[in-house]
Amino acid sequence: MFIVRWILGRIILLLNFVFAPKKRQRPQDQQAIVDQQTQSLALYQYAACPFCVKVRRDIRRQNLTINLVDAKQDDNKSVLVSQGGKLQKPCLRIEQDGNTQWLYESKAITSYLNERFA
Repeated sequence: MFIVRWILGRIILLLNFVFAPKKRQRPQDQQAIVDQQTQSLALYQYAACPFCVKVRRDIRRQNLTINLVDAKQDDNKSVLVSQGGKLQKPCLRIEQDGNTQWLYESKAITSYLNERFA
């Protein structure tokens, strides 16, 4: 089973690379504002997870600069579990006004990004 998942993961990554979505073009001043707003966001994800790829494709499509955190590393995994409450990927950490919100589910994350940055 591990081998099948590994092969499928590599196929997903290859297809994502070959068919990468086109980045949204914004005027430079608007892009600078968006880049500043995305500094408070971090996506905890696995490289070959299909749901994580879906979110990363949406991030690229919207031309957002969001910190990608590898949730397989022990220190990042422990932060996700201790602060976020569960080990589920993808997970978007949103820091706003001194509060931290953890948003799970790829559909909820893409909806949030579309509402905030579209």
